[in-house]
Amino acid sequence: MQRLTSIRHYIEPVVLCAQLASSFYDTGLQMVVKERCESITHTEEEQQKAMSNFYMTYTMLSNFLPFLPAYILARYGDQGKRKIPLAVPLMGYLISRTLLLLVILLKLPIEVMFGGAVVYGISGGFSSYWAGVMAFVSVSSSEGHRSLHMSRTELIYGIAGCVGSIASGHLFKLYALEQKQGAVLVGLSVLLYLLCFSYVVLVLKISHGQNSSGSPERQDDFGILNQHSRDIISIVLLFASAILYDIAVGGGMEILMSFVMKEPLNWDATYVGYGNAAGFVIFFTSFLGVLVFSKCASDTTLIIIGMISFAAGIYFMAFVTATYMFYLARALTLFALIPMPIIRSLLSKQVQGSSYGKILITLQLSFTLASLIYSPIFTKMYQATLKWFPGFVFLFSSIVTVLAIIPTSIVGCRTARQEVYERIQGN
Repeated sequence: MQRLTSIRHYIEPVVLCAQLASSFYDTGLQMVVKERCESITHTEEEQQKAMSNFYMTYTMLSNFLPFLPAYILARYGDQGKRKIPLAVPLMGYLISRTLLLLVILLKLPIEVMFGGAVVYGISGGFSSYWAGVMAFVSVSSSEGHRSLHMSRTELIYGIAGCVGSIASGHLFKLYALEQKQGAVLVGLSVLLYLLCFSYVVLVLKISHGQNSSGSPERQDDFGILNQHSRDIISIVLLFASAILYDIAVGGGMEILMSFVMKEPLNWDATYVGYGNAAGFVIFFTSFLGVLVFSKCASDTTLIIIGMISFAAGIYFMAFVTATYMFYLARALTLFALIPMPIIRSLLSKQVQGSSYGKILITLQLSFTLASLIYSPIFTKMYQATLKWFPGFVFLFSSIVTVLAIIPTSIVGCRTARQEVYERIQGN
């Protein structure tokens, strides 16, 4: 009974199952989109344009619609109802994934998934879900251990994604319901989301982190900024760095889904699963990076290490012409997922517990707003350079990543000067 009570305070089962479900869905959607685009196009160039246009529209709908609902859900979360920003988007996930299952079983047009994106969006989407997860982790951990706890949550997310991606390609190919490939795979995704929703609603309980003295940390509301660690300039710089990095990563990864489907790679479902799994392995290596480097490096240095890692890998991706080169490029990005949890941790330390949801959802919605700009830019850039240099967008992504390092470097310098000043005052 005591063990069950302890489990109720853990968000990790939700993160694990939801990401397994998401991995199954991503591979299923990617293969269904490819099959449908192949049936309506005649050349590879037409197929690439049809696929990239679908993902552009789907991504923009998924990212734009959660804007207001996610902020409303975050406000409910900060009022003590931490389960609402988790339960509502999980219900949206469940409905939208069920639509893909219907597309497969009933052979509906792939455009039906735009309706799924609408349902997913108005329920808060990933913006609400992930900000809710991070707010839950922030409330449940002390400031001293928050960066590590957030990185651990990202690690679980990555492990689930890796396992799910490896399995998804095989499940898609090996198990078909009445010759409808992907039905079993997407059906499992729907079932896992149902389990996640049930766990959040019926089992999950909220716990509060403790400070160094062992007592619960204060959750008083003094407004959005913490009176003891107020630094508006650093907050703005961290937002700028995070948004630029999200543009680089989000834009590059969105195009990568179409890039691996064309010659010379021309991946099938199995290779798609392996490729997605390679991306999730980075969650593990990034977590190890935090464990090792945090002993001798500051938070801002960790962020810069992660950004340099991604910049190098995505630059190399521009010249990939064989599958083994893809994995070499992925290997260079082994620390690429360090920046975001560290930035979230630094931002959460600037506010009181009653504002964790607001600051984190504001960051997540900033990513949403940015995606409405970068998604069409990256898509049209890819289509324009498809004939002479299809990897050009990855070079552009690398440049944006380098720009993202600048605000973080300024924060690091400001923090170092502030620490020196405080030591002098103390003396």
